[in-house]
Amino acid sequence: MARVEEDAEREERISMEIVVDAYGPEEQAMGWYYYLEDRMQCPFPALCITKRRSSPLKEGVTVQVVGMAPEEECEQEMFVEIDYAGDTLAVPLMQLEAIAAVDEETQQAVSDWHYWVNCGYELC
Repeated sequence: MARVEEDAEREERISMEIVVDAYGPEEQAMGWYYYLEDRMQCPFPALCITKRRSSPLKEGVTVQVVGMAPEEECEQEMFVEIDYAGDTLAVPLMQLEAIAAVDEETQQAVSDWHYWVNCGYELC
């Protein structure tokens, strides 16, 4: 897991907008879920930046993110749904990076999640 330098502005946004008043992992997960759902403008293109054993995506593959996975799939980690081989598949958001002409709000939301995870925070 990559470590990142502290970003005071991002830390403030995360603590005051996303996990504010969260008294446990379930509430943190729902805070993240609704933040991402509200901010990401789907569909958008994303690049697979890392291989995961639980996902069929290979590093370097471009996919189309079509939305958030159902809430119950995001209790431990944030998952997004992608178009994959004619079907819809849920994959970890940490595996993807927004690319191309995504809007600033989508880019920020995805980057906020990556930052939070890379700082060592968890939803468990």
